Amino acid sequence: MAKITSSYELVFIIRPTLDEEATAAVVEKFKALIAANGTIDTIEEWGKRRLAYPIDDQTEGYYVQINFTAVNDFPAELDRQFNINDAILRSLVINKEK
Repeated sequence: MAKITSSYELVFIIRPTLDEEATAAVVEKFKALIAANGTIDTIEEWGKRRLAYPIDDQTEGYYVQINFTAVNDFPAELDRQFNINDAILRSLVINKEK
């Protein structure tokens, strides 16, 4: 039986206290995870931006947006990976087809 895939939009915010190499390593880690479980359509690194409100005493964050296609159970695993990574302040995965 064929696996059902959907298009998703992901935005995650990395702690601004990391240096450039560590930030790039975090972005690369999640790009590799998504590429291994689906296909990446676009990646936009928005860079450091001011947060609307402080999160964990941080007022800035490094924003990354990724549009990808994957099987329907992958976003739950991706969310789990974001929750256990201390470098991530916030993340949001949206199904674009609903």
